[in-house]
Amino acid sequence: MRNLEKYKGVIPAFYACYDENGEVSPERVRALTEYFIHKGVKGLYVNGSSGECIYQSVEDRKTVLENVMAAAKGKLTIISHVACNNTKDSVILAKHAESLGVDAIAAIPPIYFRLPEYAIADYWNAMSEAAPNTDFVIYNIPQLAGVALTMGLFAKMRENPRVIGVKNSSMPVQDIQMFKAAAGEDYIIFNGPDEQFMSGRVIGAEAGIGGTYGVMPELFLKLDELVRANEMEKAKEVQYAVNDIIYKMCSAHGNMYAVIKEILRINEKLDIGGVRLPLADLIPEDLPIAREAAKMVRDAVDKFC
Repeated sequence: MRNLEKYKGVIPAFYACYDENGEVSPERVRALTEYFIHKGVKGLYVNGSSGECIYQSVEDRKTVLENVMAAAKGKLTIISHVACNNTKDSVILAKHAESLGVDAIAAIPPIYFRLPEYAIADYWNAMSEAAPNTDFVIYNIPQLAGVALTMGLFAKMRENPRVIGVKNSSMPVQDIQMFKAAAGEDYIIFNGPDEQFMSGRVIGAEAGIGGTYGVMPELFLKLDELVRANEMEKAKEVQYAVNDIIYKMCSAHGNMYAVIKEILRINEKLDIGGVRLPLADLIPEDLPIAREAAKMVRDAVDKFC
């Protein structure tokens, strides 16, 4: 049995941090990392969807990870998402991540072209081979990647000894049960959809990685605590409150991550910039929505935490 304890808990997906010119800000990356250390989360998932990785260059993503690692100083479990839409750049990022000492690398499947499963396995294994001393996490997000992790592909990937589990962001919660039943206790399944954190944990996920955790980490830490304590009625209340906040954030014209960054400005006095085009930034009509969502976060924290 390998040691998976360092992955078990609440792992926020790290947000892209930009300066006034829309470039990656090392100072703001470090400030956000320090914020997460202060909040007491288990770790960070860096350069994934919430980090706007699909709109960033290889150098951007290196800069982000370098500054996260410099600020984290071993206090957080760090999973670095290294997938690009070609194997060459993905391998470069995998090598770079290992050189910095991350705990694990992760990757979605290649997007756009619909590749056969053996090509997806080759893509993932090329990254893993470039980081031979680092754990590997499969990122299953079929609604965005356009391809789902099948049980056959998962079995093939488990032939790689560095594969330790799946970040499962598919919406059917039973997918977590299937992956866990197939893999057993020597693998970890992370719940991906924040709206089903409680359900995913109950059905077999030992941890969660999510894009809204960062704007309300106290609530997800409380959810994790309640699930562990088998206090399911209280956990359901917190999950419902979390979901109401998510629905409110998604009601704006601007992208949800633009709303999240505004809430961090309001509630935490933390400025990490806007979002990168083509993601839509906030418009004036969105500001009341952001303020209302910020208050919902504060009220829920006061009530449950």
